[in-house]
Parts: sequence; C-alpha cells; structure tokens
Amino acid sequence: MRGLVIALLLALVCALPGPLRAAPLEAWIDKSEQMMTVFHNDRLLYRWPVSTARPGKVTPTGVFTPQSMKRMHYSTLYNNAPMPFSIFFHGNYAVHGTTQIDKLGCVASAGCVRLHPDNAEILFNLTRETGMENTRIIIQD
Repeated sequence: MRGLVIALLLALVCALPGPLRAAPLEAWIDKSEQMMTVFHNDRLLYRWPVSTARPGKVTPTGVFTPQSMKRMHYSTLYNNAPMPFSIFFHGNYAVHGTTQIDKLGCVASAGCVRLHPDNAEILFNLTRETGMENTRIIIQD
C-alpha cells in the first residue's frame, strides 16, 4: 500500500509544471523503501536502491541543497572509508558511492546515503552539470 501511495505522489510531482518544482535536479530518498528516485527537468530518470542509517544512527530528513562535492573523499570519522562521488548536503552527511553494494536496499550506513558507485557517478555528474544551487536532495521517512 505504501509503495502505491509513493508511486502516486511521484506521478503527481512529475505532472507539476516546471515553475512549481523546487529545482531542475531532484534526488528523492525514501528511507522506508531504501530507494532514490532522480528527476531532471521534470522527467523521471532513475530509480536506485540506497542504504541509509542503520539502527542507532540517523539520516536527516528534509529538503537540502548540496553544500560541496568531492570526486573522491575519505571519511575522517570512519577509518578513512572511501566515499567516491560525494555530494555533501548537511554537515558531514553526503550522498556517495559505496564498496558495500551487497547492502544496498537495506539500512546499513552511519547516516549518509549510499549508492552503487556507478549511480553515484551519474548523480555527481548531473549535479555538477545542473549546478549545486539548482539541485535538491529530498529525504523522507
């Protein structure tokens, strides 16, 4: 049932005229579904599995504008863990690629939004082309 409601909401968002949309590039993360849906210029482009915060950790919810981007970042908080194609959106929180692709679709991170590295690269390049100021990361429970 929840999946149907989300699908209907996504269809409604796609139907909105451009000026009513928040930004040309939007990455919607649904923590309950562990999925990211990417819209570019009002078109649904991608739907990818993600990993958000495991129990005891938090992935923030809300609407964010990217703050910085780094093609290859190494975590200063978690043993130099590689974070390819990082898009930082709220302090130390980022959308980034992961080497733990077997955990995608399940909660597993310390709070970041993890993607398959190929998908993280696609989102990174779209964000760079569109501009951070024209990109929104929307995270919902």
